[in-house]
Amino acid sequence: MHARVLRYLDEVVRRGSIRRAAEVLHVAPTAINRQILDLEASLGAPLFDRINRRLQLTPLGEMVLAHVRQTLREHEALQARVAEIRGARRGMVTVATTSGLAGALMPSLVHDFRQHHPGIVVRVADLPVSGIVAAVEQGDADLGLGYDLPEVAAFRVVASREWSIGAVVAPGHPLAAQTSARLAECAGYPLILPAPSLSIRALVDDAFARQAIEVAPAVESTSVVLIQRLVAAGGGVALLNPLDVMEDRARGSVVFVPLQDAGLQRQTLRLVARGRSALTPAAELMAEAMGAALANLFR
Repeated sequence: MHARVLRYLDEVVRRGSIRRAAEVLHVAPTAINRQILDLEASLGAPLFDRINRRLQLTPLGEMVLAHVRQTLREHEALQARVAEIRGARRGMVTVATTSGLAGALMPSLVHDFRQHHPGIVVRVADLPVSGIVAAVEQGDADLGLGYDLPEVAAFRVVASREWSIGAVVAPGHPLAAQTSARLAECAGYPLILPAPSLSIRALVDDAFARQAIEVAPAVESTSVVLIQRLVAAGGGVALLNPLDVMEDRARGSVVFVPLQDAGLQRQTLRLVARGRSALTPAAELMAEAMGAALANLFR
């Protein structure tokens, strides 16, 4: 049955007449009467006994009214849910991520999200990978975002994207003019590398080992921000992925040069949530926004 006739029928019963229902609904009485007559025709039996200008529900009308009111209640509940999903109500979402991602990806993403959903409070927790896993597992974070997160049975992957590692140099560096580079070329300059505790370092070390290239980093750090600042100052060559240096590349303070070495593994960035728990409406909106961002970056 059409939503309009459901409202009409319910209001007619509440008000006791078509005229009074029409006044409340701000429609013509003839429109309400026509809808009810059409409904009775489709059901093949009257819904009302019309006695002395008053409308009294027939047994069939009582059955239909019960269905109508249940349908209207379910529709109202659905509208409330949709309003929550669209961010019409207030909410909160917590994202656990690494310091590098908190500084590179999250500022613009959170800003854009808040523009569309000003009623939702966003919390970003800067944690190591083990902390991200624990926060999502224990329910302290709705979503976890990190590179090469360990596979945990209790997690479900909401979105993922692979990133190639490249050389990051200052604009005036000799490698900056190249369209691509090789690890052997990078090793000829002071290397500013992520610390061994970061997942990208294992991929870099493995790539150097495969080519029997011995390296002695000039600087190691867990801070991607520090690495970028040293590179921008002309301190050497860093090996990172394009997302790590997204903001600095946009400002023109560093240049990203893709590496063409065969066998160089990619980093996998995953957005995860607890597998057995439904996300809150606010978290669903954030997951959707983050998934779209990952899919569309540099496309």
